[in-house]
Amino acid sequence: MTTAATTLPSTDGDAARARRTLSRAGPAACADEELLGLVLGGRDGPLLARRAVGALGGVHEAARASVSELAAWLGERRAASVVAAFELGRRSASAWPEPEWVVRTPADVAERLLPAMGTLDREELRVVLLNTKNVVTASSTVYVGNLAGSSVRVGEVFRDAVRRQAAAIVVAHNHPSGDTTPSAEDLRITVELAQAGRLLDIELLDHLVIGHGTWTSLRALGGLGGLGAL
Repeated sequence: MTTAATTLPSTDGDAARARRTLSRAGPAACADEELLGLVLGGRDGPLLARRAVGALGGVHEAARASVSELAAWLGERRAASVVAAFELGRRSASAWPEPEWVVRTPADVAERLLPAMGTLDREELRVVLLNTKNVVTASSTVYVGNLAGSSVRVGEVFRDAVRRQAAAIVVAHNHPSGDTTPSAEDLRITVELAQAGRLLDIELLDHLVIGHGTWTSLRALGGLGGLGAL
């Protein structure tokens, strides 16, 4: 497979049109391939973007791809730029520097975490800390990798909550397959965390399973040992 882009035909007109669209109508008016072409830069950026997105099965899959996977189509330098751009997008989507992040329903957490966690290619477990008014005070990643039951330690999950004197937490982890059906292990871990939270006087409000554009609340499924609604 050819990795160099030097022999590709020029698509400077496509790049210019994408820049005009972005300038006049904003990024939301640009197609996925146009935005990726602008990230890649150069006269051949639009063509490379179309080829990469088409080969990978869409921009969603491109966002999940590694540098080595993208390098086959874009070259290593441009592939690194694309991976960095997608990661910045995920991080900015899950940040909350503007208004307070208040949690009233599971969706208030799930929809904030979905852009950052829905495209991950390996499992992560994140803990969101809340105060007595259900305002989020911090969010951190506790585990990365295979979240087998033996690897999830209750003390690690509640560590920052105890240090920061949080009133409650919401736990979320992703399923890279995209299927948000909780496993038996997910349910077992949730019950253990809920029991530990009672002893620590830090309520486990919910455990969310994040997938590709969707999520599941274990509280809604009755997986928190009979606790009431959020």
